[in-house]
Amino acid sequence: MPYASPTASTAASSADVIASITLDPAIVTAARRLASGGQRRILGIAGSPGAGKSTLAGALAAALGKEACVLPMDGFHLANRQLGLLGRAARKGAPDTFDVDGYRSLLARLCDPATSAQTLFAPDFCREIEEPIAASLAVDPDVSLVITEGNYLLLEDSGWGEVRESLDAVWFVEIDTAIRESRLVARHQRFGRSEREAREWVATTDQPNAVRIDAAAHRADQRLTWRDRHLMFVES
Repeated sequence: MPYASPTASTAASSADVIASITLDPAIVTAARRLASGGQRRILGIAGSPGAGKSTLAGALAAALGKEACVLPMDGFHLANRQLGLLGRAARKGAPDTFDVDGYRSLLARLCDPATSAQTLFAPDFCREIEEPIAASLAVDPDVSLVITEGNYLLLEDSGWGEVRESLDAVWFVEIDTAIRESRLVARHQRFGRSEREAREWVATTDQPNAVRIDAAAHRADQRLTWRDRHLMFVES
């Protein structure tokens, strides 16, 4: 299957969201072109928290079928125990709260002829428990396009610059700030925070991260934007 989730309820919710949007045909055509190059390619989907990265990635994987799969950067979150030991728990989601070296290593293995001919396993992130789960996802040898989505694919510092070098293309998803923040508040509440706690987390954690992410958007190969529930390339 193109995408695996830790729980049935999360999978059903993701499927409902993906089914409720439409992609401009040019987006699917561009992804198919990447997938048809004769060797495995990696497409990065970047954007600020709440921009719709995972929704786009899931919709693309559904459109391309078995030739594509989704690999979320969020699977490389440091575990809560490690964040506590490092004193970074209050900043969970910031660039230095991920195992960027592990992420880079897996991206390299995905396109290395010595390892890409076998099934490779990857972690996913479970929002119900706010923890990464090892080996939750499988990338089969016949997958020609790996779609990896995450906040920091375009950053240039703290080891993230080498991530960009591992990607064949990166698309950046833009969205109105008010809509994005509203989505984030609803997401945080859905996974256990009160409205006050959700708004505080968005203001003190998500938004500072978004400023940093948006500053690197110029490094993307393509920009995409939402028109209600329809996603399309931004005309250059």
